[in-house]
Amino acid sequence: MCLGIPGRVVETVEGYAGQLALVDVEGARRRVNVGMLDAPPAAGDWVLLHMGFALEIIDEAKAAQALSGLEMMGSGARSAEKPEADPEADPAPRQPRVRRRFEVRGVVQGVGFRPFVYVTAAELALVGAVSNTGAGVLAEVEGDPGAVAEFGRRLRDRPPPLAVVESVTQTDLPLAGGAGFTIEDSSASDRARTLVSPDIATCQDCLTELRDPENRRHRHPFITCTHCGPRFTIVTGLPYDRAATTMAPFPMCADCRTEYGDPRDRRFHAQPIACHACGPRLELIAKDGGTPLHGDEALRAARRLLAEGRIVAVKGLGGYHLACDARDEAAVARLRRRKHRGGKPFAVMVADLGVAGELVTLTEGGTALLTGARKPIVLLPRRTPAPARGVAHAVAPGSPDLGLMLPYTPLHVLLLGLDGDAPGPDALVMTSGNRSGERIVTDDARALSELAPLVDAWLRHDRAIQVPCDDSVSRFVADAELPLRRSRGYAPLPLALPFEVPPLLAAGADLKNTCALGEGGYAWVSQHVGDLDDLSTVEALTRTADHLALLTGVAPEQLVADRHPGYRSGVWARTHARGRAVRTVQHHHAHIASVMGEHGLGPGESVIGFAFDGTGHGTDGAVWGGEALIAGYKSFRRAAHLAYVPLAGGDASVLRPYRMALAHLRAAGVAWEKELPSVAACPAPERGVLAHQFATDFGCVPTSSMGRLFDAVASLAGVRHEVAYEAEAAIELEGLARAAPPEPAGSGYAFGTRPAPGLGEPVVADPGPVVRAVVSDVRAGVAPELIAARFHTAVARLTADLAELCRKQTGLGVVALGGGVFQNAVLLEATQQALEERDFTVLRPRLLPPNDGGLAFGQLLIAASGG
Repeated sequence: MCLGIPGRVVETVEGYAGQLALVDVEGARRRVNVGMLDAPPAAGDWVLLHMGFALEIIDEAKAAQALSGLEMMGSGARSAEKPEADPEADPAPRQPRVRRRFEVRGVVQGVGFRPFVYVTAAELALVGAVSNTGAGVLAEVEGDPGAVAEFGRRLRDRPPPLAVVESVTQTDLPLAGGAGFTIEDSSASDRARTLVSPDIATCQDCLTELRDPENRRHRHPFITCTHCGPRFTIVTGLPYDRAATTMAPFPMCADCRTEYGDPRDRRFHAQPIACHACGPRLELIAKDGGTPLHGDEALRAARRLLAEGRIVAVKGLGGYHLACDARDEAAVARLRRRKHRGGKPFAVMVADLGVAGELVTLTEGGTALLTGARKPIVLLPRRTPAPARGVAHAVAPGSPDLGLMLPYTPLHVLLLGLDGDAPGPDALVMTSGNRSGERIVTDDARALSELAPLVDAWLRHDRAIQVPCDDSVSRFVADAELPLRRSRGYAPLPLALPFEVPPLLAAGADLKNTCALGEGGYAWVSQHVGDLDDLSTVEALTRTADHLALLTGVAPEQLVADRHPGYRSGVWARTHARGRAVRTVQHHHAHIASVMGEHGLGPGESVIGFAFDGTGHGTDGAVWGGEALIAGYKSFRRAAHLAYVPLAGGDASVLRPYRMALAHLRAAGVAWEKELPSVAACPAPERGVLAHQFATDFGCVPTSSMGRLFDAVASLAGVRHEVAYEAEAAIELEGLARAAPPEPAGSGYAFGTRPAPGLGEPVVADPGPVVRAVVSDVRAGVAPELIAARFHTAVARLTADLAELCRKQTGLGVVALGGGVFQNAVLLEATQQALEERDFTVLRPRLLPPNDGGLAFGQLLIAASGG
């Protein structure tokens, strides 16, 4: 497992939604992110730390063991060091001065690290300088030996809240003298390896100033400081200085320049610093012509338009949003038609937690995600019964959840209104500025042309967006965060690898694409790119990979792609190989390796892996998706899978779940009787064609997909027969299962199992008994909610049963859950519980999505292991 440092929790730090704790590490106190833990730690708990994060709560014995291991590893290095002088040990005579260089690596640019160094040096009466480099932050200090040693301790143990210190390297230097401490111009190195901070939501101090009529930044749409604001999306190069951001065209006014240079100021060396006098400027352009409006006038006009039911394109951090009043049924329906959105849910930005609480049931974990520094879209269950004044039905038709987010930029706060503003919407649909399936628009000229058919006006500004970055999407399941889309607020933070890897680039998958770079002990997974189903998104993948290479300094020697011969991501990898090798990796193996990697499993470890999703190219040419694997990084063995049924017509059966229902009925030996909802939904001519295809295998490919089985059951239960977006039927089935009354333990459906046909062959899980039980319940008039709940329970039990079978064969007791089907909160929680009741250790995604958005990370690990 991943090596960590033990520490003891002192207290939870106020103001960070329970995500930050003060931890004592061998007598030094440091702030640590505890958001990854299953539950918040209590004062006195021991935790295992890695890269500024608490990975798990441990007991005192394990803490002692971890500390002993670290001491053994460090004993050789420490024995070669000269002991540091303690100024309090012998105050006389005065000890000679020393000069020392500190090289700090990690997330240390754009997070107030140089101002922190400046203030720390001043407090300790040290002279010297600090600068950003292509590798991180470089500080040279000179002064009393004890003060220099204390300086080094503070770098490691007391960095700014948003910083993540990866390493601090010290080098003794000859004395140089000097007076004072300076922040020098940044320097580039031959090979950059800086960990750039993600964009951070507006902090409370800036929000207070935004609302204060006496403050010079009152109502300033771009207020920011060293603790918040744009970072990743404005970076054009390294080191991270204003000249290497899209703020370069905005010279600071005298007041901002004073704040920027004042170490006592919160904006000391804040690169995006600006104000009304010198910063970016808002502009409103109406579709029907007229003189463009600017500044606060533009903002007030945009609020009026939204209140009147108009659609406004709003330029944000990582691209344009399309905004309208979420409570206005006509406006939301109009946006849905114009965007060709089908029934896919819209995200809603609400003014505050009070508005959120009117619309959804707020949980402690969900609230922490909503209010944290990242502020993703958070899926939360709708209030039942529905509030009298809720959002329009067209916001999320058929979905049991609403995707809510709080304002994360000052412009969003102003758009939703301050005290004293004219009345306006307190809940806005905020969906990506594009037609469905296309890349988010970031360029102003493209926004005017491409979004013209969709909007009535544009609210934009003149700060360029360097990096497209969609909103992240997350939910809180079984006491932990479950990312569904990792983008704004999360990317490009690195992930620690469980072993060293050579320079690699992984191309990811075709759906929910992300790419990843890896070298040494870290991997960088990109922001969400999207589905690679048009040229603009494929081109976006190229730009994303190039920019990530610029930020990380990784020069890939090999590329990795999915094994599917027709995937566009694979074609992209081969096209961009330029003579480098391209290794291919099996889709479901990558899902499991991704989960193993984020949990720090070592190169020699193996797990029982369940990869449940919609589709993935199998080694036998079939479409896999209901897989139990015995997997390490280097190899895997298929231990069990769902029984094959024919997938007729490819995407036709994905978009029409009744076709999958008919395939499963036939496999289960159930006649296609017209009183069954799925049979009735299929036109008679189509039924005839399907019968011929199933009998002859014409136009069919065998599939073991769990995702398609969810579609089939949704159709059999009469829930949904056709879908407009991925997993629509499964989402509605999950919502029904959540609403079902509890049933006695042991009731419900059960899968069958067929013994392996030969030695080393996989066991086959037979859905036939489940399908027949669903049909029986449908004929008996059982409510769809109960059918949905029984089906979810059956899948969770099947997973636990197959895990037991694999444990008997292998002795393994660790289970990894991956694949898009585990986005389903009901299923994930039930499966985790069923496995833990049988004493399995369960690894589930927490840092990366279980869907294809986390695939590139697994591809890297497999390729690096020679798999």
